[in-house]
Amino acid sequence: MAAPKIPVLAWDKVRPAPVVLVSGTEGYLADRAIRSLRDLLKAEDPSIEINDIDASQYAPGELLTLASPSLFNDPRLIRVDLVEKCTDAFITETLEYLAQPADDTYLVLRHNGGVRGKKLLDALRGGLGGGIEIACLELKKDTEKSEFAAAEFSAAGRRITGGAIRALVGAFSDDLAELASACQQLLADASEEITEVTVERYYGGRVETNAFKVADAAIAGRRGEALVLLRHALASGADPVPIVAAFASKLRTMAKISGSTSPAGQLAQRFGLAPWQVDRARRDLHGWTDDGLGRSIEALADTDEQVKGLGRDPVFALERMIGVIANRGEAER
Repeated sequence: MAAPKIPVLAWDKVRPAPVVLVSGTEGYLADRAIRSLRDLLKAEDPSIEINDIDASQYAPGELLTLASPSLFNDPRLIRVDLVEKCTDAFITETLEYLAQPADDTYLVLRHNGGVRGKKLLDALRGGLGGGIEIACLELKKDTEKSEFAAAEFSAAGRRITGGAIRALVGAFSDDLAELASACQQLLADASEEITEVTVERYYGGRVETNAFKVADAAIAGRRGEALVLLRHALASGADPVPIVAAFASKLRTMAKISGSTSPAGQLAQRFGLAPWQVDRARRDLHGWTDDGLGRSIEALADTDEQVKGLGRDPVFALERMIGVIANRGEAER
């Protein structure tokens, strides 16, 4: 592949350009980059008009309509998701648009990877449209995740020890979004220098990450794995209440997203979520029915009461709930 002729920037170096290609498989970093660009543009002009396009469901003429000058010539931000699944019409019309981008319009193209749309990407990377590329590659190494976490604290002007960074990455190495969330919680709550003792106080026994691993396994239908993870979490000092809270967070998000075909950006804005949370909920919903989801939420509510004092055996209540959810709310056959 020929070297790109347009600037290729890191996710945290995003800046306005007529066209911004956000590429790579790390969805959390892509969401952060797109959100940062939106905030920059809104700070420059609060009247900016923001629209979203789902490239996989693209209707001919959609881009041209959104990019047409408005009555008051307000600037426009057009965010396009799922470019890696785009229609032929989207490729054709976006290539035409790149030949002469609209004034005061910022087009953001989110491409998660793959060969679909290669003709469009090659043209954009070759300089058509005068764009830039924001590369959001997956952080696979612990050193990369440590650098990410350290940058979160540095950007906030806060001190954190190397041991605390290692403890955080060790606890949240499986999910960059959860690592970032843990960093933000520490920034919000911890007033002094953040050390290993601070991290242990907040995340001792890896309670939070274990809770979400239990929920992930159960929601995916892996009952045995979920039960093993539950016992490990409890043995590590986890309390049943935050474990139920982890299930509640995931099931409620699934319930909000269930049945909707709207773009992730629109749903995220409507429900106060990040786009990656919408994408994750959609993956979690595979194999579920609305009735099964409803029964699982009922089981969750009953378990919540049991672990908060109404039941004699909270562990039994948790195991029973995991059975219901791992079976996706359906009766066992």
